[in-house]
Order: sequence, then structure tokens, then C-alpha cells
Amino acid sequence: MAENKDLMQAKYDVNAKWDACLDLTVRRFVYSSLAGAFGGLLFFRSPVTRWASVAFGAGIGIGSAYTDCSRIFDGSSATLAPPKLADAPAPQDGQE
Repeated sequence: MAENKDLMQAKYDVNAKWDACLDLTVRRFVYSSLAGAFGGLLFFRSPVTRWASVAFGAGIGIGSAYTDCSRIFDGSSATLAPPKLADAPAPQDGQE
């Protein structure tokens, strides 16, 4: 019975979810920004493009953290369902 109670508390513990999301967001932001900075130093000469690669890396990190946090909070999933064949319009003969 104690296992079931711990499972229920972990499922509804909003503070733990926020802590996990903040930790995930900060880590991914920092690591992807550093990866963007390294890539910018390696591939680009202009300071503008180097900063752009850092910003691109930071955006990727924040976006992936947002996706995982939405899964943690059981919000909308980022995975797209493939369209069903019954929903697709039937092709009409004679049209090109």
C-alpha cells in the first residue's frame, strides 16, 4: 500500500516537476550554447555569425527542454500523429 501512495504523490508533485523542468532547461541551454559557441569558433570567422551560432544552439536547447517539460507535465505532446488514410481525400481521375 505504501508503494501505491508514493506513486500517487510522485505523479501529482508539482514542485518536483518544476524542479526537474528548471534543471533540464538550464542544462540544455548551457550545453547547447557551448556547443554553438564551439561550432561558431570552428566554422565561422565573423563575430556576428559566431554569435548567431550561439543563439541557434541556445534556441535548440530551450526548444528541446520545452518539449520534454511538456511531456513531464502531461501537456500536449510534440510528436505528430501520421494522418489516417481514411481522412485523406480520394484522388479524382482526369485531373493532373
